[in-house]
Amino acid sequence: MRVELPPEPVYFVNRDDERERALRAVTDWRSRSRPLVLALSGPGGLGKTELAVLIARTLGERFPFTDGVLSVDLDNFRADGVLDPGDVLSQLLDSLGVLPDQVQAQYAARCRQYWNRTSDAKLVLLLDNARYASEVVPLLPASGASVVIITSHGPLHDFEAGASVDLVLPPLDERAATELLELIVRDHRLAADPEAARAVIRLCDGLPAALHVAGRWVRTHRLRPLSRLLADLRAELDEKGVSGVERIWDTVYADLTRPAALLYRLLAHHPGETFTLHSATAMSGLGLEDCQDALEELDRAGLLDLRLLSLTEAGQMRLAGPLRAHALRQSRREAAEGEVAEAQMRLVRWFVRQAQLADRFAAGRRLTVVDLSDPVPGVPDVPLEDPEAAVDDEARAEHAARAARWLEEERHVLFACSRLAHGREMDTEVVALSEPVWTHALDHPHQSEVIEVFRRAVDSAVRHGGNAGWLVRTRCQLARPLWESEQLSEAQEQIDSAMSALELLGDSERDRKLAASAVEHRGMLKGVRGEWNAALADFTASRDMHRAIPNPYGVLLQTYRMGEAGAKAGDLETAHRLLSEAHAGFVAKKRERLIGRSAFALAGVLYRLGRMDEARELYQRSLGQADKRRSGFDLARVHDALAELDAAEGHLAEAEEHRVAARTFRRRNGLV
Repeated sequence: MRVELPPEPVYFVNRDDERERALRAVTDWRSRSRPLVLALSGPGGLGKTELAVLIARTLGERFPFTDGVLSVDLDNFRADGVLDPGDVLSQLLDSLGVLPDQVQAQYAARCRQYWNRTSDAKLVLLLDNARYASEVVPLLPASGASVVIITSHGPLHDFEAGASVDLVLPPLDERAATELLELIVRDHRLAADPEAARAVIRLCDGLPAALHVAGRWVRTHRLRPLSRLLADLRAELDEKGVSGVERIWDTVYADLTRPAALLYRLLAHHPGETFTLHSATAMSGLGLEDCQDALEELDRAGLLDLRLLSLTEAGQMRLAGPLRAHALRQSRREAAEGEVAEAQMRLVRWFVRQAQLADRFAAGRRLTVVDLSDPVPGVPDVPLEDPEAAVDDEARAEHAARAARWLEEERHVLFACSRLAHGREMDTEVVALSEPVWTHALDHPHQSEVIEVFRRAVDSAVRHGGNAGWLVRTRCQLARPLWESEQLSEAQEQIDSAMSALELLGDSERDRKLAASAVEHRGMLKGVRGEWNAALADFTASRDMHRAIPNPYGVLLQTYRMGEAGAKAGDLETAHRLLSEAHAGFVAKKRERLIGRSAFALAGVLYRLGRMDEARELYQRSLGQADKRRSGFDLARVHDALAELDAAEGHLAEAEEHRVAARTFRRRNGLV
């Protein structure tokens, strides 16, 4: 049996699922005249060729492919990027024993000759580096007893549906990447400095080719600590790329249409690691349909990572780390003057509006200090739905929950846009972005980036200097995550500065609401210090200020705060009355988050009053609200409360289940 395969790779890990799927497909294949096609796709550097060689060799060993195991690198037959399938057929016919002087001269005759020669063949054929299904189809053997393994940078969508078994290779996960690096290097420094080793692995982003580059660096520089080597390796990958793969990526990029090439260059500058169809449209300025076409072209070229697309509310995509660095190098070489700055500013302005809309839909209409931004011409808004336009309560709640999930998923882009806007002195946008971060942080506290967003907002408010409302609002916003992270002295400084800025406010309704909000925040900080009677006085004063405006929602919110303070101070009957009033009001106004939180606070009072059944019902309601919003903070504390309630009633197994759930949510959300 003729075997035309390169040697097996020295080091190869993972891909067990893909190999098993391939072997199972061969075992189950039933066809008389059409070969089984296994299509492996993914960006260059993922190890597609190595996996294809392993699969081909395994098939040759386990199955009776008596006519050989052949391989062809299609890139060796391209001239100016165009494949001549006639030349490939000549090589295949030679491998099948046809003498050169017997190969048909005309292309059509050569195809018939090949099909006739392979009509009864038992053959494994590896076609490496295919670009389109149309260039592969003439090379398929005319035998159902044969298997064709194709590798390509992107999926070959132009195959007929069902004509191939698609094996899309993801990057290696951290465990497999660690295993591969340890095989390549075998160096004690990896175990001695596991944090630096993990940083090296994250830098390679699951790309085997990048891990081989990293391994060579570690082997070459045997005296340097990994922590020092990491910076040098990052610079090497950013400046020069992944050796052995860079040429492939350059070739793929050169074949892109102008819109796709523009988008690829700009995506390297997209704030955050992920982007969506809409944010890519905003950044590129191409228009929605043209951007769709460009993204599909990048996908076909194997330049996009689409694993998150169907798993996220926003429809996220990304460039793998080394590919992002490659796109950045292309941008440095080819971007027109001002191209990147213009694209980033357009994206920030568009994203501010989307975050404002998501904030409004998730939290309801509330006090904000920056008005809703205008639409960006040519870029549609994210398709989130306004809960106020919903036909029933269930739909309204789902619309609000979707907006909250969007904010959670896009938080890294939100944080990155804040950094970018601050660096470009876009002070209005920086302050505007702090508002949706506030809404997000209420469900997901204790994130370090949240404090930095609010610090930037304070800095922008001070730098702007002309808006007293910004000064009050941003300092109150910053104070809360500070006291949540036990930085009480700095939180007090921010509250004091906010109170000092009140004298700069006017008499507009917004300014009066801001003044009442500042008093509320002062009371909340007093509560954190355990000064509950003083906190109650501030909440009462704030409620009176809201009544005078009048602002019914503000009155409800302060009633809720007063109920919480009363419960902490031990006045359970008053707390029950106030919290019942607040909860009923939030239900009437359909304030989803506060329905859940007031239910939790009221349940705690009922539990202390011995009214267990009523407490359990409200805890379950609060749990459902927290689950809709994916609030790990609220989910954890409600499970804690249910555990305490179950333990008090002697349901020990159920109590332990709730404790386990609480620990899981805290661990998953970084709350431990």
